[in-house]
Amino acid sequence: MLLSLLSAEKVYFSDTLEPISLWATIGFVVALALTLLISLIIKKESFSSVAKCSLLAFVFYALVMGITLLVAEILKKFDTAYLEENWVSLDVIYYLLLPLLITLFIALVGGIVAFILSKKDSPIKRVFSRIYLIVLAVCTAITLVLIGMHYGKNIEGDGYYSKYLNSNALYICALAVVAVTLTVVFIVGRKDKKPFDTHCISLAGACVALSFALSYVKLWDMPTGGSITLVSFLPIMLFAYIYGTKKGLLVGFLYGVLQAVQDPWLIHPAQFILDYPIAFSMVCFAGLFTDLNVLNKLPQLKFGISALIGGSLRFFCHVLSGVFAFGAYAADLGIDNFWAYSLAYNSYVFIDIALVIMFGVILLSSKGFNHQVEKLKLSK
Repeated sequence: MLLSLLSAEKVYFSDTLEPISLWATIGFVVALALTLLISLIIKKESFSSVAKCSLLAFVFYALVMGITLLVAEILKKFDTAYLEENWVSLDVIYYLLLPLLITLFIALVGGIVAFILSKKDSPIKRVFSRIYLIVLAVCTAITLVLIGMHYGKNIEGDGYYSKYLNSNALYICALAVVAVTLTVVFIVGRKDKKPFDTHCISLAGACVALSFALSYVKLWDMPTGGSITLVSFLPIMLFAYIYGTKKGLLVGFLYGVLQAVQDPWLIHPAQFILDYPIAFSMVCFAGLFTDLNVLNKLPQLKFGISALIGGSLRFFCHVLSGVFAFGAYAADLGIDNFWAYSLAYNSYVFIDIALVIMFGVILLSSKGFNHQVEKLKLSK
């Protein structure tokens, strides 16, 4: 009986590993919390160093777990049997997965090189920063073009999604959100004239990598895309909080493109842009009040309000995508009001952002952590 089940449906390593990673991470977090509590009770003066070691241990653990899950997910997505089982065209490998993985590889390798260069006093640092950002921009542009080609070849006019899909509205919404976001970001960050340096790039790379790793630790998977994760937004939101909206926008955009490697959901090019690079770029608004001196004594409030704004704008992007691209899912449930369906479905975003704010507030309640944040702000 067991053999017949296994032969009927292939079991993938990533499917087995994901629930294990969830419980392993919960156990690891509980162990770290108990360690901190014991340290606070037994030897209060050593709490700061124990907290720092615990944070580094968690970062290392998350990166190792994330890389392992990413490799397992890539092997699954490149398996032709998996694509055939899920009625997915083989073209998705060449038009979507490979371009995204090449972008990911360049981002990670560039981040490592930037980190190495940041430790040395060399004139090549500034040149490398510019080349690195240009290459990333070109890779992103090529990826988006290939996504458009994939849509035209495999999805357009399929008779299911296209029956309820409003292509014009999707393009208008995507362009409008991009235009408004860029305008607000550059108005708010107009005083930030300093370009990305190697130190900033290395920290950005670490935050994106850590967020990407944490995104694999899912507390809840939504049935047709989306999930509640273990504070995967926190590292990139903290980056935006430290460095402001302009730098946060670029990091959020990169994270959104990389996030598509994990769970690519492509119905329409503008839908893809709304659900990935644009939606995740909204983390930049975690830096909305970074230079507001009135709230300097309340960093928790400053971060909490700005993170809520960023999370709400991410929710808005997903809602627009749901209304104009995913009407077929609402129709399958007998729901005629696509706005009501999209608003209800995408409300999971607020649970995700609530966890981020809670953990962010805890971190920003630490004097040692705030001291490091202020040092980074002065160097930006």
